[in-house]
Amino acid sequence: MNTDFIKGVVVPMITPIDKDELIDEAAIRSQVDYVIDGGVSGILLFGSNGEFYVVEEDEMERGLKIVVDQAAGRVPVYFGIGAISTKKCIRLAKMAVANGAASVSVLQPMFLKPTETELFTHFKAIADAIPETPVLLYNNPGRVGYTLSANLVERLAHEVPNIVGMKDTSGDITQTSEFIRRNRDVDFKVFGGKDTLLYASMCHGAVGGVCTAANFMPELITDVYNKYVAGDLQGSLEAQFKLNPVRLSMDGASFPVAAKDMANLRGRNIGLPYTPNLATPEGPVLDKIKAEMTKAGLL
Repeated sequence: MNTDFIKGVVVPMITPIDKDELIDEAAIRSQVDYVIDGGVSGILLFGSNGEFYVVEEDEMERGLKIVVDQAAGRVPVYFGIGAISTKKCIRLAKMAVANGAASVSVLQPMFLKPTETELFTHFKAIADAIPETPVLLYNNPGRVGYTLSANLVERLAHEVPNIVGMKDTSGDITQTSEFIRRNRDVDFKVFGGKDTLLYASMCHGAVGGVCTAANFMPELITDVYNKYVAGDLQGSLEAQFKLNPVRLSMDGASFPVAAKDMANLRGRNIGLPYTPNLATPEGPVLDKIKAEMTKAGLL
């Protein structure tokens, strides 16, 4: 199984929608071109910033077909799965592969708190349903309320052939490092999941990052990656320091609204988030975002 493409800056692409909360085809095609022109190595559709939790399955399929068509092989398209039930995850995984996804990324079930045996069985069943497709785990303890343990990830990486990597959004660099260290012998590929820790993650052996910032400042986040792989470590670190204040300014806004706010500020015409979220209102939070984007030369 070829996993060479699993690397670089992958954008968890925001989902442009119209007034009826349906995917805006023209806008999403434009966003695909924008992030590819900005240097990303891949597109993750329906990740956390893609608002997967409010998108109906038929809309997911329509969106995936559009994005795969627009990407036209220029970069791989990953498909994010965030459903709770194993049955639904398998259905989504099969749909994604049938429609051209190069890989799927699977979030641990939210709301529940499964045992490690239950989690192993869950992830293995999904991977077994698409045995020829690379599967990535997605660890996001801040959103689901618990973390994937290093023991569980090691077992999955060593016992399930097509579970070949993961995105770690724990923000705990020790945990990210352990996911990498314990699975080096099977070429397990780890993406950092925090934009502010891309440089640090790569120092520990990550293959890149799944980075929200690539939705609205791809030139800055890809600069961190490109300089690092070129051996310019000081330049990469300086690029990271330039990016961080902009990325941190998002934290005052309602998740995941700020990504669309900031894309719109850069003239992307992405539209509004899905309700119940609303665009960030004028005030201190938006003022801070605008100020940091201005300092970084983005506005």
